[in-house]
Amino acid sequence: MSSAVENPATDGPADSPAAEVPVPPEQLGPDATAADARAITEAARETAWDRPSFAKGLYLGSFDLSLIHPWPEAPADDVARGEAFMARLTEYCRTMSGRTIERDARIPDEYVKGMAELGVFGMKIPRDYGGLGLSMVYYGRSLALLGSVHPSLGALLSAHQSIGVPEPVKVFGTPAQKQEYLPRCAAGAITAFLLTEPDVGSDPARLGATAVPSDDGESYVIDGVKLWTTNGVIAELVVVMAVVPSRTDPDGAVHKGGISAFVVEMDSPGITVENRNAFMGLRGIENGVTRFHQVRVPAANRLGREGQGLKIALTTLNTGRLSLPGLCVGSGRWSLKIAREWSNARTQWGRPVGRHEAVGKKIAFIAASAFALDAVFELTAEMADAGQKDVRIEAALAKLWSTEISCRIADELVQIRGGRGFETADSLEARGERAVPAEQQLRDLRINRIFEGSSEIMKLLIAREAVDAHLAAAGDLASEDASLSDKARAAVGASGFYAKWLPKLVAGAGMDPRSYSDFGRLAKQLRFIERSSRRLARQTFYGMGRWQARLEHKQAFLGRIVDIGAELFAMAACCSRAEMLLRTAPEKGASAYELAEAYCEQARVRVDEYFDQLWRNTDDADHVLARNVLAGDYEWVEAGVLDQSEGTGPWIADASPRASVKVNLHRNYR
Repeated sequence: MSSAVENPATDGPADSPAAEVPVPPEQLGPDATAADARAITEAARETAWDRPSFAKGLYLGSFDLSLIHPWPEAPADDVARGEAFMARLTEYCRTMSGRTIERDARIPDEYVKGMAELGVFGMKIPRDYGGLGLSMVYYGRSLALLGSVHPSLGALLSAHQSIGVPEPVKVFGTPAQKQEYLPRCAAGAITAFLLTEPDVGSDPARLGATAVPSDDGESYVIDGVKLWTTNGVIAELVVVMAVVPSRTDPDGAVHKGGISAFVVEMDSPGITVENRNAFMGLRGIENGVTRFHQVRVPAANRLGREGQGLKIALTTLNTGRLSLPGLCVGSGRWSLKIAREWSNARTQWGRPVGRHEAVGKKIAFIAASAFALDAVFELTAEMADAGQKDVRIEAALAKLWSTEISCRIADELVQIRGGRGFETADSLEARGERAVPAEQQLRDLRINRIFEGSSEIMKLLIAREAVDAHLAAAGDLASEDASLSDKARAAVGASGFYAKWLPKLVAGAGMDPRSYSDFGRLAKQLRFIERSSRRLARQTFYGMGRWQARLEHKQAFLGRIVDIGAELFAMAACCSRAEMLLRTAPEKGASAYELAEAYCEQARVRVDEYFDQLWRNTDDADHVLARNVLAGDYEWVEAGVLDQSEGTGPWIADASPRASVKVNLHRNYR
């Protein structure tokens, strides 16, 4: 275990290896309880920490700067191949029109074919299988570039490569499966990942799709409905998550079944693409409802073991989450460019609007945050490429923080542009003005706070990892089902754990004004991060002591804990990147320091507010109020409006398996 988490926290009960014990299929489905949901998630969660984690250390009060500084350096060959590809991709992107995609609400076939010829669909696929084998850094940079043409291009490629068939096959597939599917995917066979169902979002215990083995064990028959299948309308291959029932073979062998993953050919009989969904943004994505009725899939198409599907899904999503920060980097850069140019060109009261403090503060926020977006993505991606650190929490933080702050940037850009920010690009051009799609960017970015785990779910996921050491130490103290005697025994063990750990949270390098002097004017920011990391660990301990088993229900408290860690991570990334640029690109170094310092100063204000709100808030009152609202106590407030959605259908569509007529929505690109 690295120094990032070398503190008494690691002297508590050791993290157990990933159990991968499948939850019995009878505990899955619409009647699954909260306990079932926790059990299935815990069984699939990777619990071992074999490599150091900088972000995990932040939450434990251990700020180990050596884990992110000096800045990770990529192999020269990876950089050369990445730069060469970026040059080719940039030239091709100049031939595509984002406004065409926006107007037609679909990506033209020739764009897809052109990207396939460039190898875009195989950016992350190893060269041994016909892919480009690019690093995560250059994959993200490519998405930022493509997203600047139209975000639907980024969504298409992210859904295909980050969570579609290539990633789970690359990580969990057999040699035969890799040879079968990866070359096809690299050549342009579009893929998708099908987990969500009409009544199943972030609670996989309720999964309704089933995969029943044939009597001879040679195949499975899949029934079910999948919702919001990005790329599903045009996919050639998909990964489907379905529940395999438990069973006993004639020879007495017992199969526990459970959620399992299958690669499915979309031209298989029984597959119906019933609808191409339309959204407030990402108008070019091919997202639909896919129904499976008695779809026969060869057993050889199963990925991993029966019951390993959720682990495959979670592992795939962990990797896939880094694609969204890459796309957010592109939006931040574009927003800064537009804000700068417009704020110089537009004059009010005798001077450019950017010279007025009200607008200038927004520009400062956009500039500092755009630099921070770049730093967070590049650092996390470089660490993922190096493979020497555990970046589970870093990737989750990058996704959560980047998607939230990029939406704020987009909103501020619309405000800076005023009425023109609210007007569409086509309307602006029709009036003879520059066609700036600021309102479109706001619409397109909004989904990123929901994609691949909503912000609320991400906070719970990160919080679970962040407080893992506390839960391990507390044992039965953190269990609602434990007896009083069990809790008493757990209290004895926990007291020994905290007796060794808490004293180390009292003082640290952040209290020494000479610490981190190599960073010059940024040294004070690093000292703040170190002090805040220890303070964060202490506050988490106080929360654990106050609520014990009820801590998991204090989602607002845990959310603020996560937000503090996210800001500290972003601040550290900014400082490390600024110092790296000072060494490697002196012409950028001074301005990088200015941007890093600006972001850190802005973030410190937010961090202080989060700390204050940990204990001074209206959480309990809001909880009561929300329950009263749901009980209908305030329905009178709703009077005086019309709800034209009434009578148009149920809140949630029917997800029961049934035969249906094939709807030909597929588009053949190849």
